[in-house]
Amino acid sequence: MTKGGVHQNVVGLIKETSYADVGGILSHWKKEGTKALFLILDGIQDPQNFGSLIRTALGCGAHGIIIPKDRSVGITPAVIKVSAGAAAHLPIARVVNIATTIEALKKEGIWVYGASGEAKDLIYQFDLNMDLAIVIGAEGKGIRPLVKKKCDRLFSIPMKGPLSSFNASVSGGMILYEVMRQRSLLK
Repeated sequence: MTKGGVHQNVVGLIKETSYADVGGILSHWKKEGTKALFLILDGIQDPQNFGSLIRTALGCGAHGIIIPKDRSVGITPAVIKVSAGAAAHLPIARVVNIATTIEALKKEGIWVYGASGEAKDLIYQFDLNMDLAIVIGAEGKGIRPLVKKKCDRLFSIPMKGPLSSFNASVSGGMILYEVMRQRSLLK
């Protein structure tokens, strides 16, 4: 049944995972009555990165993930496996236009901050205890220029050594944890 894939002696058959819509994610957040936390992934193509980001986002209290319809990995069996089941618990919306979606989030009072290696401000200088969406760009390319322009602010993660950035899922993990850390200190 696994066609040679690694299965760890367990096989499960599930129906195809469906995507949420942004309106549904926003409604769920409003009913919950907590500070918004959304993750916008601008062109993540590696299933390992996407699955890890789903798992981390769920563990850090995100209300949902938004991905583009094109030039991005979708919810695949590999993504579901890497997410360790988190993909079944966190709504993921697939949209035609990330820039337009960012504008819609802003109309709901959500601030949009983007992770960018060239940004002069560091994440630790930001107050993240607000309704917030975080944008993580594609592996190697970062956030696309139009999406970057739509962000309210850009920040970088301090780093030592000769490389210019961390892996996308590692960056996302550090950022989401910093949001959770700041919010838990202020309770």
